Amino acid sequence: MKISGKSVIPASEITPRALFEQRRHFMQLALGASAGLLAESVFAGEKLPATLSEAYGLTDKLTPLKDVTQYNNFYEFDTSKEGPAKLAGSLKTRPWTVSVEGEVRKPKQFDIDALLKLAPMQERIYRLRCVEAWSMVIPWLGYPLAELLKQVEPTSEARFVEFVSLADPEQMPGQRKPVLEWPYREGLRIDEAMHPLALLIFGLYGEMLPNQNGAPVRMVVPWKYGFKSAKSIVKIRLLKQPPVTSWMQAGPSEYGFYANVNPAVDHPRWSQAKERRLGDFLKRPTLPFNGYAEQVAGLYVGMDLTKNF
Repeated sequence: MKISGKSVIPASEITPRALFEQRRHFMQLALGASAGLLAESVFAGEKLPATLSEAYGLTDKLTPLKDVTQYNNFYEFDTSKEGPAKLAGSLKTRPWTVSVEGEVRKPKQFDIDALLKLAPMQERIYRLRCVEAWSMVIPWLGYPLAELLKQVEPTSEARFVEFVSLADPEQMPGQRKPVLEWPYREGLRIDEAMHPLALLIFGLYGEMLPNQNGAPVRMVVPWKYGFKSAKSIVKIRLLKQPPVTSWMQAGPSEYGFYANVNPAVDHPRWSQAKERRLGDFLKRPTLPFNGYAEQVAGLYVGMDLTKNF
């Protein structure tokens, strides 16, 4: 099945930033004073200017900001979808550093504010598909991970990239429960990590990331299921061997290393053939590679994606 990746829309047709701000203001009023703490956690954010990248534009309708910020998978705070927005106010995102180490010539620790200035900030509208068969379309703000990796000069031995999230049960109350072995760990092959679709993300909808969405820095790998897009990253390691990721360790028969969106491979407990876009009533067919087949299918030539799931 060939999926077109050229349905690019001009910047004039993207929801303007002013409308984002109007929506934000309206929702703050609707929440009312009694929900002030939640509104602060969910909506209050620093503006993050970015240039719209038309290279990977979508015609899909954007997921409402309320759904994006109040329906989240972030087990470090809570295993429910609504819990992270209520509990993530405890996370302190300044000061924050990200160390990049391993099979690199120039290991380095980056301050979050230095990372924000490392490369031009882009706004890209990407689909995010979660393994539980729900999805979103979000205007993300960030730049390709490759921009960061080039700074540390990976060696010829660097074949995989591991992402390690913050481990701090005082700030992340969900880590007080043995849901997973903390810290959260994810990984990519080096060619996946260097692909221009793999983004290091700092914001959404024109503002810095809310805590419950992975502040202050996360990955978005849009052709893979959402659990591959590690949140609240503190360490990136380049490795010779594939890392054991958190979900592979917890359920190796259910969560593979590649986790490419594939409607032909069911999760052992449910079908992946259809998905429900948040805000929609009806389900829609799941697209191979989440609709990005034209851009990324070449990474997996010769691989059996029913076995390498």
